[in-house]
Amino acid sequence: MTVGAAFDQAFELLRKAGGRNEYVYRAALTHNILLGTHSLRTACMLTEIRAGACKADVAILNGTATVYEIKSERDSLARLANQVANYQKVFAQIYVIASEAHINDIIVGTPKDVGVMCLSRWDRITTMRGATDRGDRVCPVTIFESLRSSEARAILCDLGMPVPAVPNTMLHGAMRRCFAQLEPQAVHRAMVSTLKRTRNLAPLGTLVDQLPLSLQPAALLIQVRRSDHERLVEAVHTPLDAAMAWA
Repeated sequence: MTVGAAFDQAFELLRKAGGRNEYVYRAALTHNILLGTHSLRTACMLTEIRAGACKADVAILNGTATVYEIKSERDSLARLANQVANYQKVFAQIYVIASEAHINDIIVGTPKDVGVMCLSRWDRITTMRGATDRGDRVCPVTIFESLRSSEARAILCDLGMPVPAVPNTMLHGAMRRCFAQLEPQAVHRAMVSTLKRTRNLAPLGTLVDQLPLSLQPAALLIQVRRSDHERLVEAVHTPLDAAMAWA
């Protein structure tokens, strides 16, 4: 058995319904949506991105920006209403992906334009209610607060608004005021286009293809230096008994 095969076996234990943690849900979204419906060449995935007063679990940007809030068997729904309210300010589409035990409460407790997905016991994702694309309701200022400074500059340029010529100590406030003047739908489109470029995952395609299924989501979630890619692949293909001797 190789190191990678050992990780796959451990992952199979984690995937059993009733005790699945957040990584299992992230893996399902990675394999079924990012790598299944889309690809690393056409879409990008963001994790732990700031959205108002919250941090989004997973967001996938393709033609639009879709956020996925994970509610595993171990999670409570107590914060869900607040999370949805914050996500509406940044993402056009919102989905809550949850275990079967949470589905009815989520459908009743969330607005009808929020999508609901169920992760079945066999790691299949079933859409219980589709999400409505509402790029018109996002808040440009909240989007600005979620971006890197270079990304905010790029969006202003894309929308034909000059970047304020002010000292660096005043630039954040000045760009924030610029975003407050912009039309929501236009900012959302520009955000999707910019982030697909600045946070492009296509260079990781070769690495992901060489890793076991259990570690593919981790390769997209955790930044691994390009110089370490070959070493990582070699490590996961190492026989387990040899790896046990590693210092």
